[in-house]
Amino acid sequence: MLTRQIAVYTALAFALATPLGCAAATTSASRPAASAEPTISAADQAFLSARDAARLGNRERLAQLAAQLTTHPLASYVEYWQLTLQLREDDPRVASEVEAFFSRHADTYVADRLRLDWALALAASGDFTGFDREAAKLVWNTDDGQLRCYAALSRYRTATEQQAEAYAHEARQLLANTRDSAGEGCLALTEALLADGRISAWERVRALVEQNQLPTAKRIGARALDARGRPVDQKTLAQAIDRPSVWLTAHERRLTEVQRELATVAIVRLARDNPQDAAEYASSLNLLLTPEQRGIVWGRIGHMAALRLMPEASEWYRRGGEHVGVGADAARVSEVLEWQVRAALRIGDWTAVGRAIDRMPASLRNDPAWVYWRGRALQKEGRAAEAQAQFQRISGQFHFYGKLAAEELGQPIVLPPRAQPPTAAEVEALRLNVGLARALKFYDLGLRVEGHREWNWQLRGMTDRQLLAAAEFARSQGLLDRMINTSDRTQAEYDFTQRFPSPFRDALVQYSAPLGLDENWIYGLIRQESRFIMDARSSVGASGLMQLMPATARYVARKMNVPNFSPARVNELEMNLQLGTAYLKMVLDDLDGSPVLATAAYNAGPGRPRSWRASLASPVEGAIFAETIPFNETRDYVKKVMSNSVYYAALAENSAQSLKARLGVIAPKAAGKTELP
Repeated sequence: MLTRQIAVYTALAFALATPLGCAAATTSASRPAASAEPTISAADQAFLSARDAARLGNRERLAQLAAQLTTHPLASYVEYWQLTLQLREDDPRVASEVEAFFSRHADTYVADRLRLDWALALAASGDFTGFDREAAKLVWNTDDGQLRCYAALSRYRTATEQQAEAYAHEARQLLANTRDSAGEGCLALTEALLADGRISAWERVRALVEQNQLPTAKRIGARALDARGRPVDQKTLAQAIDRPSVWLTAHERRLTEVQRELATVAIVRLARDNPQDAAEYASSLNLLLTPEQRGIVWGRIGHMAALRLMPEASEWYRRGGEHVGVGADAARVSEVLEWQVRAALRIGDWTAVGRAIDRMPASLRNDPAWVYWRGRALQKEGRAAEAQAQFQRISGQFHFYGKLAAEELGQPIVLPPRAQPPTAAEVEALRLNVGLARALKFYDLGLRVEGHREWNWQLRGMTDRQLLAAAEFARSQGLLDRMINTSDRTQAEYDFTQRFPSPFRDALVQYSAPLGLDENWIYGLIRQESRFIMDARSSVGASGLMQLMPATARYVARKMNVPNFSPARVNELEMNLQLGTAYLKMVLDDLDGSPVLATAAYNAGPGRPRSWRASLASPVEGAIFAETIPFNETRDYVKKVMSNSVYYAALAENSAQSLKARLGVIAPKAAGKTELP
């Protein structure tokens, strides 16, 4: 079958052939891509060298380069790098230099970033008065995990006797749900709570094991005590963490109080690698554990099984009863409950779906995903009015769940009225914004992350009219990704031609139409893959508009007998579109024409959606399949690509659309084999 398909693709490729590289794109989608021999000024090269020197901690070299860069558009960053190398020093001059920097560069992203670094340095030195002062002034960098831990520690340190337990509870919640809880701020918070007996060492050990922070778990475990107040044997703890099956086998018939804690840790650890074995040990020890410990172990086993799409997941969750995810202090309670819902969705247990959502913290329960699925569960229970109230909460929103909710209410998915385009004067005013100028300089140097930070900083507080103008300014600079990002922020005025641009259409149709591919789906995919950045390159090496991996590009080029192919050409517009659309057609045919499965395959490889489909017990809606994809990135990707395609279709066809129809139904099928990479 696949051989015949490839023959068709090859014939089509040659039938369409115009010499690759000869046809110019009619619309620019990004600032000019770097050539093999990029032209760069001496000042810009000095800036990049200064960045390297800062990374290496080479102060002398950084100082030499800084002297050459005083008038460079990004000179403030060179100053910032110099200061960050001094923040942890016991030198009274540093504070005055930092304050002078804040004054010189007030209301800039780089000043806010330095303030975060300075606040962390002050807390690490024990100066919590200074920490509180600086943390209160932060504008943007407030979500840093270590900053939040230090802030919780600062509040706890100064709490009255009446406040102490409430602040300790808040701190335990924070530690349980901070992924980097082994960082210096979170460790300092942990040590303070342990010293006051406000947190159990076992609680932290379990949470750290769940987060796979095993060395830190052992370190904290040294603070755990047995019933007589003696430290727990560290070799025993290490065995429970490093060789959980061995420890559990040796202790499955008798458990002291300390051994119950060790058994809980061991099962939590084992569940990560082998939920089935963990479930067997948990069953044999079930009556020896406390109700809370049973909730912890069965919640963890159910969670790990749900991530593997194991049909036993819901039953294992059920065995933990109401203690699954025990309290707000339990590690990753939100994630455990989310996967309890997903496991129930896969088997169609709508009662369990509703029950698990009802147990979520209010902040999570109000997430559009769980609002939508709660509405669906209410529907299944015959509570139509309550279900409609849930759908109405989100039906006006433009995301995946907003569209699904609108369809449940019988509302067509249509585009909102287009806002009045910004005037030339409104767009021109953006050229005077020095922060946007810094962003453009970063983009010219290939430093996209830094450019995004500068760009987004400038968008703070903008009105919808200003955002639309900034989006149009981005278009004028060939920055379609910034145009999309900026226009996406408007709250009452909308321009979906900015949010969902369709550049390079002639080239895209040239390669997609003969393959019978829906161009709206392809545009939806490109928007998610690269945001139309032609020279985009991912952290794993995917390149170009359609983010082709090198091995995939070589495979498709070989099967299609593409002339003059070389890996260096993958970023070329037409080469990327030719290979990308051909590969998309291959995975679509390989997965029985399901755009949901093909989209998942494009992101995670074709083997994985095959196995996910094979694990189904019965057919499910495409929305349920998407919701239960076990990879966070792929799950989000599929939802966004399919949601994007609806708006591209609405723009192209000027008619109402159905997301549900595009998602279809996914039926179980044996995984089988695939030739595709």
